[in-house]
Amino acid sequence: METHKTSLIVLFLILIFAVIHSGGAALRSKAETIIGARLWRLFFVSLSLPSAVILIGYFLSHRYDGVRLWNFQGNSFVFFLVWILTAISFLFLYPATYNLLEIPSVLKPQVRIYGTGIMRITRHPQAFGQIIWCFAHTLWIGTSFTLITSLGLIFHHLFAIWHGDRRLAFKFGEEFKTFKANTSIFPFVAIFEGRQKLCFREFFKLSQLGILVAITVIWWAHKYINIAVTTFNSSFVSEFFN
Repeated sequence: METHKTSLIVLFLILIFAVIHSGGAALRSKAETIIGARLWRLFFVSLSLPSAVILIGYFLSHRYDGVRLWNFQGNSFVFFLVWILTAISFLFLYPATYNLLEIPSVLKPQVRIYGTGIMRITRHPQAFGQIIWCFAHTLWIGTSFTLITSLGLIFHHLFAIWHGDRRLAFKFGEEFKTFKANTSIFPFVAIFEGRQKLCFREFFKLSQLGILVAITVIWWAHKYINIAVTTFNSSFVSEFFN
């Protein structure tokens, strides 16, 4: 019964996270006209960041809950496969389509259409980065709780793909139609079909090197990160829902 409860709680936390992100994206255009782009971004981050931290903390605290469906831990091949997939997922998850200074509103946040870099592979890199991350961690942990969490996150990002295309089509019209025709949702499909070509020099950026360095640091500090995040908020969330 307790394992069912934790699974329901994590799905509820994913729902909150999804509503904040997708709801915030839907409200962005109208909100920016009322309070301005910078203030809206700060308001959005003040809601989305805590929801993400709480969700991550709860997941780390309960990732071994439920039924153990498989156990590949101790298998060196699976270990390196998981880390390779995780590294790839971060390269997709990295928000390469906008200036990082727009996140804290140092620069004015803007919605743009990009057709270079990772967008040549898929026009929804963050969604597929999350899907790859979910697959890798579910493969390694192998519990029913982790599987349910991953399915919840994947479902949210599949919705975000549809929602994102819809918003961009409404905002950019013909420009988005051209962008859509030259890109694909599923990675590499547009390249295989000849609608897109890879340009490798677009991937050789200082920011990409920074991601690889970050992945190396995370590899080294992984267990300490788990302990820190779990200690910081998982007990608070558990107490709140008990």
